[in-house]
Amino acid sequence: MTQAEIKLCSLLLQEHFGEIVEKIGVHLIRTGSQPLRVIAHDTRTSLDQVKKALCVLIQHNLVIYQVHKRGVVEYEAQCSRVLRMLRYPRYIYTAKTLYSDTGELIVEELLLNGKMTMSAVVKKVADRLTETMEDGKTMDYAEVSNTFVRLADTHFVQRCPLVPATENSDPGPLPPAPNLVINEKDMYLVPKLSLIGKGKRRRSSDEDATGEPKAKRPKHATDNKEPSPDDGIYWQANLDRFHQHFRDQAIVSAVANRMDQTSSEIVRTMLRMSEITTSSSAPFTQPLSSNEIFRSLPVGYNISKQVLDQYLTLLADDPLEFVGKSGDSGGGMYVINLHKALGSLATATLESVVQERFGSRCARIFRLVLQKKHLEQKQVEDFAMIPAKEAKDMLYKMLSENFMSLQEIPKTPDHAPSRTFYLYTVNILSAARMLLHKCYKSVANLIERRQFETKENKRLLEKSQRVEAIITSMQATGAEEDQLQEIEEMITAPERQQLETLKRNVSKLDACEIQVDETIFLLESYIESTMKRQ
Repeated sequence: MTQAEIKLCSLLLQEHFGEIVEKIGVHLIRTGSQPLRVIAHDTRTSLDQVKKALCVLIQHNLVIYQVHKRGVVEYEAQCSRVLRMLRYPRYIYTAKTLYSDTGELIVEELLLNGKMTMSAVVKKVADRLTETMEDGKTMDYAEVSNTFVRLADTHFVQRCPLVPATENSDPGPLPPAPNLVINEKDMYLVPKLSLIGKGKRRRSSDEDATGEPKAKRPKHATDNKEPSPDDGIYWQANLDRFHQHFRDQAIVSAVANRMDQTSSEIVRTMLRMSEITTSSSAPFTQPLSSNEIFRSLPVGYNISKQVLDQYLTLLADDPLEFVGKSGDSGGGMYVINLHKALGSLATATLESVVQERFGSRCARIFRLVLQKKHLEQKQVEDFAMIPAKEAKDMLYKMLSENFMSLQEIPKTPDHAPSRTFYLYTVNILSAARMLLHKCYKSVANLIERRQFETKENKRLLEKSQRVEAIITSMQATGAEEDQLQEIEEMITAPERQQLETLKRNVSKLDACEIQVDETIFLLESYIESTMKRQ
């Protein structure tokens, strides 16, 4: 757990949940698993506040708990899960791309609330969509429910573990903490709900949907709320499935850049066919026959079976080895080598960083050492056709930044420099780890800069929000154009210009965060895949 990761976790927790939750979360990240009273003592926070903070963190899957033999419950922070909050906009945008606005709002609600029942999500999303529709139009619950079922079928949402029924009916003493379990085959099983109704528009705060003031409503009307039919069955976003989708998109994009659009469409089809059957951590996809791939190609692609076989042979013979041949039955069995693909993407990222930081000549040396595995300084100069002095400077520069490493091979046991070979090599795994650390630092700096920009212009932003609120309320009451113009003029021209600059800067910083996170995702995926193979 590096300092850069802890700092980034701290910033993300503070931004999403506030100071108290951030204090408890960072304390658990630094110290590891701890019982409740020790957390309260060490953080000098009241027991009640610690309990509330832990409730929030457990609700959002950021903290797990376990019961020890002595019956003590210990809480442990999930640092990797905290860092996933950085990727929330990307998850939501992916849901929008695949399942339109309804899918976007379902995933957004699940991410914002951590865990929710299906009926609660459907009602909330239907209400939000109705708000954005024209007057007289409403969103049907059934339509939202259908999108939810599609998300569950493609594993983008999954059930949360439950307390087993036997534990509830057991008359003996209750355990210190519930033991949550879930059957794997029930993980994506959607309960049969007959949700009938439409989304409702929000009324003024003092009236309910019937138009009746709160004060006049009978008290029992709010108390006797019937439990929903799916009460106790909670759902959460399946982040691993989103990561699988991002990885597949990166592979398809890499194939399109290297070869052509048809090749990328064939690879996309193979990935789509095996997306549910292949686990997100598998090094290969399930073997697929040429005939199966041909039948599953999109309708628009009118390529013959012979052309498809030629493309598959080309892909299998490519030096990057994204696609491999695993057998000859069914016209040839093909797999996608996910580990090799991630390795190629991570290597390309490292090459790109070297080129941007040190120039094209350094990138040439880097690629050369990658290709030849081990080279002496003299060999680098000869192969790269770069003068000795420049080559030496570039090699030492990359060595000092940990993009390269030096391996000593002594001829004699005394390791005398005159009788030792010094070979330059690239350890992709350690270089990827180093770059990942720099990425975490960059994102933390971007978040701090965005917060500073917003804090510096806090007064102006508040003024702008007040003016917008006044204009909206006046438009609702049917105010004249002159009155609206007068209110708008409360913000002067220099202030307006300052606001424009602030919005432009903040949107640039947001875009940078998302771009750096894409690099983080590729590097994390490669490191995780490599560690599983070792």
